[in-house]
This record gives sequence, C-alpha cells and structure tokens, in this order.
Amino acid sequence: MSAARTVAARIVVVGTGYVGLTTGACLASLGHHVTCVDVDAAKVARLAAGRVDIMEPGLAELVGRGLTKGNLAFVGGARDAVRDAAAVFLCVPTPMGAGGAADLRAVEVVVAEIGDALPSGCALVTKSTVPVGTARRIGELLGRDDVPVVSNPEFLREGTAVEDFLGPERIVVGSDTPGAAERVADLYRALGAPSVVTDAASAELVKYAANCFLAMKLSYVNAIAELCERLGADIDAVTEGMGHDRRIGRSFLKPGPGWGGSCLPKDTSALLRIAESVRYDFGLLAAAVDENIAQRDRIIARIAGAAGGDLAGARIGLLGLAFKAGTDDLRDSPALSVASVLCAHGAEITAYDPAVAGDLPGMTVADNAYRVAKGADVVVVLTEWPEFRRLDWHYLAALMRGDAVVDTRNLLEPGVVLDAGLSWQGIGRPRRAVSATSVS
Repeated sequence: MSAARTVAARIVVVGTGYVGLTTGACLASLGHHVTCVDVDAAKVARLAAGRVDIMEPGLAELVGRGLTKGNLAFVGGARDAVRDAAAVFLCVPTPMGAGGAADLRAVEVVVAEIGDALPSGCALVTKSTVPVGTARRIGELLGRDDVPVVSNPEFLREGTAVEDFLGPERIVVGSDTPGAAERVADLYRALGAPSVVTDAASAELVKYAANCFLAMKLSYVNAIAELCERLGADIDAVTEGMGHDRRIGRSFLKPGPGWGGSCLPKDTSALLRIAESVRYDFGLLAAAVDENIAQRDRIIARIAGAAGGDLAGARIGLLGLAFKAGTDDLRDSPALSVASVLCAHGAEITAYDPAVAGDLPGMTVADNAYRVAKGADVVVVLTEWPEFRRLDWHYLAALMRGDAVVDTRNLLEPGVVLDAGLSWQGIGRPRRAVSATSVS
C-alpha cells in the first residue's frame, strides 16, 4: 500500500450489505470518518455492537477496529447522517427486475429521502452496479446543480472483499461535473492504486463490461471442456497452455457447473437490456448466457446417467450449495440451480455446505459431509470447498448405495476416489487422464 497521505473526510455509506459494509469499514480504516446507514434497525444494533453477520474474512476485525477508534458508526436515519457529509455512497440493492433490467427503486427511494438534506458540494456516489445513464437520472431526480453525481463501481469478490478493496487493481470514478470524480478518487489516495477518471456513462459501463467479459470467459471454458470430453483431450492441460498466454491469463479458466452468484447473472441480463435499449443485438453475450444454461443441463444429464438413467427416486448427495467456496451466499448459485432441477425430476436430495445451515426447499441439509453419502446413489461436488478434498473416501464409499462421484469442479484427486472403489467423473477430463492420475 502506498504511503500517500489521506485527507480525512466525512463519509456516509447507505446500505450495509457486502458492498456497503466493506466500503464503510475499509474507508474508515483509511482514516475517514464513516457513518453507515441501514433501514434494518436490528441489523444496525448488531453492527453497532460489533457483530457482523456477513461471512467475509477480515471484515469483522475492521468493523471492530473502526468502532474502537471512533471513526466508524452505524445509524438508522439517512437524512440526519448526510447533513455534514463530503460524500455519500449509495450501496443499496439493484437486483434483476422485470424483463432482466436492473431494479433501481431502492436507489430512487434513497435519493428522494436525502436529496434536499445533502450539503452543497457533497458528492452523491453510486457504488451499487447501475445501468448506464443512472448518474444522469439521479441528477434529474435531485434537481440540484450544487450536488455532483459520481459513479464509482465496486470490483469486490465475495470471500476476498476486504483484500480487494484495500489492494485494488484500479479505482474507476466517473462524473459529468468537472472536478467531482477527482475529489472522490482522492478518498482512495492511500491505496496507491491506478485511477481511471472519466465521465459518468463510461464508469457505469466499466462494471458491466468487466463482469460480462468474465461470464463469457467462463462459458467459453465450459464449452472447451465439453469439446475436451468429445475429443479425448484434458481440460487441465488445455487451460494450463492457455493460461501462460499473458493476453488470456489464468483466471476464470476453471470449468464448473455454470456461473452464478450475486453479480454475473443480473449484470449479463442488465447489459443485454441496455444493449436492446439502443437497438444493438449483443449476440455474443446472449450466447454466453445460453451456454451457461446448457452447461447446467449437461451436468444434470451426467448425474442422471450416473444414477442409471432415471432420476425419479434416485438418492443424490450434494457437496456444496454456495455459489463459490469462501462464502455463504446462495444467490443465483449454480449448485441450487442443479439441485432444483434434480428435485423436479423426482430425486431425493441431501446436501452439505460448511457455510449453510437449515433445510432448503426440496432437500435436506446435513450437518456434515458424510451424511450426504448415506444411501446415496451418486455424490456430486458442486462447490469447491477445499475440505472436500480431505474427506475419507473409503468411509464415504461404505456409506453409499451406489458408487458414482460426479465432480463438477475437478476438485478431488481422482486416484483417491478410485482407490476407494468408487467411479469418478470430472469436467473435461477423459478416462485415460483419470487412470494416469490414479497410478501416479
């Protein structure tokens, strides 16, 4: 981190979800005076007492440090909180709405609530992912020339949000008001990260462009994995060869059951709607979405095959429910998408995830990984939790009724599973590669 001096500013963060709480706690750690606002009074009370419900490494510690230092506070009223703010960050939900477009009602409600309470010169910053044109729309709702609207998209990954905030690859800030973007970029000066300072529309589009590129990359590697299986190639060797190319890189080259989570599904849908609004047929992105659905269907077919061809009455054990390891987030999880289809076909589902407790619709959620194997015809790995690699597969084999393991993340050591007397199917891995691994 750069040793550049940060000039402390009074900042208000509206919303205390993944983005809002991380933003507030991290800005406080940089020396700013931060007040976080939320409409949930019980949540505000928990946070004010230092209790963090979000599963995010390092976040609870940062919150506790800010509370102890006295430069981080949690309140329930936005109007009073913003009256002396230099910047107000909007970190409220922008979920997928009707027709796939982003639902901006929460943003509009907050703007209406605080609009006339904002001090002159205060920057109103959209941190939530919002469609291109939102800054202009907010400006119209405000009706104030003395309050600049700034777009400052976040690039936080669940499970590494604090690390991503404090060690960013770039800071993107955009505004159509001269000097406003620069002032918001200065809030991050201590991080020493490169800043992209631009107009509001470009900053708003950066987030969608980045996330949708990653979605297309994931769909592409899943399609290549399917080709590997049909051609007798090994996806691990193929992606290793691709990853050495600096133009491509190693990230987002892992095949899986499809992409999901709180960002990629809604952002791909929103960008498709944005493209439609300007009469552009974004066929490339639409194909990536279609491929993602096709990947889920291929996984379902593979599980059905492992169960003998008929899912009705089959007992399926699922390892993993969260959309990725390191988080308890179930939003648009590909694991839940697979589970719902299995249930619809009459399968009996028992699942385990180290971060998820309590039964979910259509399935029993076990309190340990071995319970999913009891009487199971097929065990399926759907989330890449490292602890699944360390399971006693001989013990699982003894518990199972069948002998099939479908590893949709290529997480397990095939040889370990095979040595336990089970069969193993990965994604994009031919049988000869599995046999070679088991011998080594």
